[in-house]
Amino acid sequence: MDNERLADIATEVRRNIIKSITAAKSGHPGGSLSAIDILVTLYFDVMRIDPENPRWEDRDRFVLSKGHAAPALYAVLAERGYFPKEELIKLRQTGSMLQGHPDMKGTPGVDMTTGSLGQGLSAANGMALAGKLDKKDYRVYVMLGDGEIQEGMVWEAAMTSAHYKLDNLTTFLDYNKLQIDGANDEVKTIEPVADKWKAFGWNVLEIDGHDYEEIKKAVEKAKETKGKPTMIIAHTIKGKGVSFMENQVEWHGNAPTEEQKEKALKELGDRNE
Repeated sequence: MDNERLADIATEVRRNIIKSITAAKSGHPGGSLSAIDILVTLYFDVMRIDPENPRWEDRDRFVLSKGHAAPALYAVLAERGYFPKEELIKLRQTGSMLQGHPDMKGTPGVDMTTGSLGQGLSAANGMALAGKLDKKDYRVYVMLGDGEIQEGMVWEAAMTSAHYKLDNLTTFLDYNKLQIDGANDEVKTIEPVADKWKAFGWNVLEIDGHDYEEIKKAVEKAKETKGKPTMIIAHTIKGKGVSFMENQVEWHGNAPTEEQKEKALKELGDRNE
């Protein structure tokens, strides 16, 4: 899919994120908006999937380890056709299929239940290792948050990925440099982050996480890498696309008011205009 088309889809998805979080009066807009260009590229250009058969055995898998960014995953899944977009407005409501964190039993297209930070890479390791053992050619993609990799079990999982030479595993680090309590460097620095992943035996790439061409090329390089997993450090902007949310830590977990929603939607524009 050409990059202009991907950008159009990303605009629509960002609009739906704003609408759903505003309706819920709860959610995490900042880290959802920063992740969108990667997710749109994966689901519309990269991954081998079938929305009409979400549990297809040979599909590629995706694990949103930073589960609080569920509005991003939901909006992309709806846009891709896994369920009606009307469901997005029911985010976090009692009885909705779209709860505050992804649930593989309740939401079509969700490959792993996530929420407790740090656990997603371990689950993805299991999927990737199973693929190796079953001689399947599917690939597993993971997204980690930058604050999330302060969790110790991420590094246990990283050792495991390298030990089993899981070259069918590609992980994105959504490196927007802000977490709930402030800047990563102030809370607990993760630098030198590239050197750390290299030391754990990973192939490491760095990209602009909002550049579709760079995302695609990084994925292709990951596919070409044999004998080790790939970490793609994606430099992103928290709240990307909405000026008053960009690089503002207070938008990690706050819902917009109706007035702020309208301002955000006006900024984002309409892909049909």
